[in-house]
Amino acid sequence: MSSSSSGPHDAILDARGLMCPMPVLKAKKALRDVTEGGVLKVLATDPGSVADMKSFCEMTGNLLISSEQDGDVFVYHIEKVGA
Repeated sequence: MSSSSSGPHDAILDARGLMCPMPVLKAKKALRDVTEGGVLKVLATDPGSVADMKSFCEMTGNLLISSEQDGDVFVYHIEKVGA
């Protein structure tokens, strides 16, 4: 699985301009529509989302494949892990 910001994904969530906790809450909701093993790409501009996405994945059991910064945008790839 590629960890680049253009890597493969099954769904994309544009959370740019949203502040904590909205990027995580919207990611949680978006993951409901991603099949197990699928990847959600999240775009966010809130610097706090770096720690939030890491914690969210640890708490939910999903896999944070990559966390990168592209200019002022933080790009995350989250793999949905089955419950």
